[in-house]
Amino acid sequence: MPADAPASPVSRRWTVGLHLLLTFVTGLVDAVSFLALGQVFVANMTGNITFLGLSLHPDAQVQPLTPLGALGGFVVGAFVAGQAAARLDRHPNRWLPTAFGVEGAVIGTVAVLTAVDVLAIGDQALPTVIVLATALGTQNGTVHHLGVHNLTTTVLTLSLAGFVTDSFSRRHPPWPHRRLGSIAAMLAGAAVGALLLTVSASLVLAVAAACTLVVAACFAFELGSEAARTRKSA
Repeated sequence: MPADAPASPVSRRWTVGLHLLLTFVTGLVDAVSFLALGQVFVANMTGNITFLGLSLHPDAQVQPLTPLGALGGFVVGAFVAGQAAARLDRHPNRWLPTAFGVEGAVIGTVAVLTAVDVLAIGDQALPTVIVLATALGTQNGTVHHLGVHNLTTTVLTLSLAGFVTDSFSRRHPPWPHRRLGSIAAMLAGAAVGALLLTVSASLVLAVAAACTLVVAACFAFELGSEAARTRKSA
C-alpha cells in the first residue's frame, strides 16, 4: 500500500472481504457484458484494448465501436472516482460509501431499465455498455485510490503470475490468500453470472447492484472497526 494511501474505515479483514465481494461483482457484470452485450468487457479494459487491435483484421468480426464505448465510459467513471477521492478521502467513512453507493445505484438502474426494455440487451446495446463501464470505472478508480495490496478487484494476471512464481521461489510474500481469493471470487462471479444469465441479464445486474450496495453499507457503518465496536458497546 502506498504510504499516502487513505485508511480504510473498516478492519483489515472486512476490507479484504469487501474487496473480494467487489471482485465477485466484476465477474457478474463482465459475464453480462461479454455474453449479452456484444463480446465486450465493462470492467476489464485489457480485453477491450486487445479487441481494438484485433478489429484491424478483416476476418476478426470485431466491431471497434463497442470496446471504444466501454473504454470511454470507464475513463469517465475513473475520472469521477478520482475527483471524489481528492475531495473526500480524508473522510473515508463518507467517501467509500458514496462511491460504491453511486456505483450500486447505477448498476441497479441499468437492471431496471433493461428489464423494461428501455436499455437494450444484445443488438443496439452500446448505451448499456457505456453506462455499465462508467459504473465499473468508478469502482476501479476508487479501489485504486484506496490502494489495498494485491486486491485490485479487476486485474488478475499479475495476481496469478505472482502467486505461481513466488510459490517456487525463496520469497515469501505476505497475504498469498488475497491473490487466491481474488481469482476465486472473479471465477465465482463469472460462473454465477453465466448461470443466472439463462434466466435474465437484468437479474444478474440486480445481484451485482445488491452486492455493491452491501459494500457501501459496510463501509458506512465501519463494520469490524474500533469505532463500530465502541458504538456497539455504548
